[in-house]
Amino acid sequence: MVKDRENFIRSVEKINPFHTIIAENYYEIIKELCVALALIEGVKFIGESAHKELITHTRKYDEIFDRDREIIQDLRIRRNKSSYEGKPFDEIYFVNHKNKILEIISKFRLLVESRV
Repeated sequence: MVKDRENFIRSVEKINPFHTIIAENYYEIIKELCVALALIEGVKFIGESAHKELITHTRKYDEIFDRDREIIQDLRIRRNKSSYEGKPFDEIYFVNHKNKILEIISKFRLLVESRV
């Protein structure tokens, strides 16, 4: 799913920058990589706070810094507001955070690949 979402983002960015949809998909990529890490360890988070707990669980990885978790939590909150309240991501948010989000995705990808 991570690869499919990344391919989708690349194709959409070329046509028209749908910032909210792209940012939501970046969050989903990060979440899926976090789930993969947790499952590799035999841990599964369920329930209403599962995503928040999943992100907090990443404290055990030295490669993921507090600032990374802050960005992921902010992305999660914004994604929830978008999904449940119809509030779009600001274009400036996407522009300002895209490179850092991509860096975080790379960190998680390396963590998953090193454990498989």
